[in-house]
Order: sequence, then structure tokens, then C-alpha cells
Amino acid sequence: MDRSSLTRYAWLSIAAALATIGLKSLAYLLTGSIGLLSDAVESLVNLAAAAMALSMLIVAARPADEGHQYGHSKAEYFASAIEGILILVAAAAIGFAAVRRILNPQPIEQTGVGLIVAVVASAINFVVARILLRVGKTHNSITLEADAHHLMTDVWTSAGVIAGVGMASLTGWQILDPLIAIGVALNIVWTGVQLVRRSVAGLMDAALTREDRDKVQEVLDKYKGQGIDFHALKTRQAAGVRFVSVHVLVPGKWSTHKGHHVVEDVEADIRQALPGANVITHLEPAEDPLSFHDGQVDQ
Repeated sequence: MDRSSLTRYAWLSIAAALATIGLKSLAYLLTGSIGLLSDAVESLVNLAAAAMALSMLIVAARPADEGHQYGHSKAEYFASAIEGILILVAAAAIGFAAVRRILNPQPIEQTGVGLIVAVVASAINFVVARILLRVGKTHNSITLEADAHHLMTDVWTSAGVIAGVGMASLTGWQILDPLIAIGVALNIVWTGVQLVRRSVAGLMDAALTREDRDKVQEVLDKYKGQGIDFHALKTRQAAGVRFVSVHVLVPGKWSTHKGHHVVEDVEADIRQALPGANVITHLEPAEDPLSFHDGQVDQ
């Protein structure tokens, strides 16, 4: 799939956010529940995050140019980092509103209708989150994955709020409503922190995952029985693009033609193991001591 086509999933997220904002706001107006208000506030964050995701996916899909010769894929990390920050802001807002409600308790009204509306909103978020997560993992898009995790956080938030409001209505313990909201706020902080950490790691050129590096090593090991060796293996992840560079050591008596075909085969096998990877090899004679002067392995 052309990565520019991923933007349609960001539009799907925006549509879901608009729908759930309307439904959750209606649920709050019907019930007066601070828990449902906190749920609606998080959906406002979802909308802002989805808009950011759309803009960054558009930038990330741009082809490489003279000023950005490795492409623009890292733009996706800005979207996921901002989404993580917005989640933390939403948690703070929810916690603040909940504390105010504890200090000034109010009864919950029309619980049944309000909860039905909230359940419909949650169902929308759940379906869209599953779609975004599947597409994000398939195409290695941290932006869509971040948006999916955010929406799933919203689903669990809604489940907690719905349970809390229902229990408060049944038992008459009005304090359950804001306490559930505080619990929701604490829970989504973890998601926000994880998104920010992953984005920072990507911007700092973190290495590929251990699983991906093992795949590369399996390819290299296959060639070692042919009198070929490797060193200076380096990897990095830039959102949807994986980069691998390695120095290939061959017998010095080999012709350039033969060595060239070997490195072409190595590159092709790595790309087969890691579809879409950007692979760079450097051919060197195994007998020359100078070949090892840059031999530090940085994975």
C-alpha cells in the first residue's frame, strides 16, 4: 500500500471522534455525570490527535527530496508524541473535574438513556480502534498505532465510567462517579507516557527491534559458510521505514564483479526478511587490516 493512502484511516478517526464527542456530550447533558463529562473531554483530545495524525501522515507520505534525502517518515513520531502529551493533558483535566465533583456532589439523572448513548459511542471507538491497529501494524505506522491505542484507552475509559455511573445510580453512592473518573485518569496516564517514550526513541534513531535484528543476523549467517564475513552492522527505525547497513568482507582475490553480485544477493535477502527495508552494504577485502578500522558494531 502507498503510505499516502494511510491518510484515509486518519479521516476515519476524525469521523469517529466527531461522532463520539456528540454522543458523549449528549450523555453528559442527560445525566449530569462528571464521569461521562470526563469521557467527552477525552474524545475532544481524540479529535485533536486525529487531526494531528492526518497532518503528519500527509507529511510522512511525501517522497524523498533534495532537502530530505531519506524521506519524511519521521514526521509520524511528532504525531504520536503530541498524542501522548494530549492524553496526559486529558488525564489532568479529568482528575481536576473529578476532584471538584467530590467537593461539590450532584445527583445523576436519566441514567438509563445516558448510558445507552455512551455505550453506542464506545462501540464506535472500539470498531475504529481495531481497524487502525490492524492497518498500523501491517504498515508499521506508529501514528495509526498511537491513534488506535488512544481510542482503545477511550473504550476502557468509557467502560469504567459506564460501570461507575451505573453503580452510583443503583446504590445512591454519588461519590463513586468522581472516584471512577479519577481511576480512569490514572489509568490513561500510562498510555500517554508509553507513547511519548516510543516517539522519543524513534526520533533518537533507536535500533530495530530484537526480532528484526535476529532476522538480519539469520540472513548474514547463511553466507558465512561461503567464505564471507560481516561487521559494522547498524540498524535504525524511522517510523514506517527500517534502515540496515553492514560491511561485507569477501576474499581479496575475488573480482569486483563477483563481490558485487554477493552484496546484491545479501541486500535482496535482507529486504525479503524485512519488506521495504532500506539496505546499504559496503564491500571490503577480508585480508586487509584497514577493513576493520570502522568495525564497531552499533545495533
